[in-house]
Amino acid sequence: MYRNEPLEKYLKDAAAGTPVPGGGSVAALVGALATSMASMSANLTIGRGKFKQYDSQLKKILEESGKSRETLLSLMEEDIKVYSGVNNAYGLPKLTEAEKNKRSEEIQKATIFAMEVPLKTMMCCLYVLEQTRELVDIANPNLISDVGVACFLAEAAFQCAKLNVEINLATIKNQSLFEKVQNEISHAEKKAKLFFKEIKACIQEKMMR
Repeated sequence: MYRNEPLEKYLKDAAAGTPVPGGGSVAALVGALATSMASMSANLTIGRGKFKQYDSQLKKILEESGKSRETLLSLMEEDIKVYSGVNNAYGLPKLTEAEKNKRSEEIQKATIFAMEVPLKTMMCCLYVLEQTRELVDIANPNLISDVGVACFLAEAAFQCAKLNVEINLATIKNQSLFEKVQNEISHAEKKAKLFFKEIKACIQEKMMR
């Protein structure tokens, strides 16, 4: 849909008075941008002088960043599709009791689908932060600001995706699913905060040298 369109079109559509692309899609795009900075930093370190000892590690990070970027770009578009499903469910007729019950069921189904996409985005961004935590110790210090951009973008994308999970989760009536997802969010956020804190400290230390 948008992947092969100019970036300007996506930005104009996101800014327009239409529901999509919305926050979940934008969160995934920001996460993809984070992977691009991680990949650039790895690419410009591989094979360079004193960093040669890290080549295999950097190549693995590069491979994983590429996979994450592909996943996040897919989620950017998937979020648009599932949001349309929610809109369609809310548009169902509700004149009779049977119609009301059917509409309520369809809204719940669509909302669960809509929640799952930003949840995947959130977890993918957590993985990007994990890869960036590994990268910050071995990347060429001349690229430390680019590693920092990867870190800050991944953290921002994580938090934005989390918001989109929570807004959908608030309307889900399945209590066991609600508690399961809340638990996943809590564990993921603890890890994200730790990665972010450690990466930021490492960046600040290297910039002071």
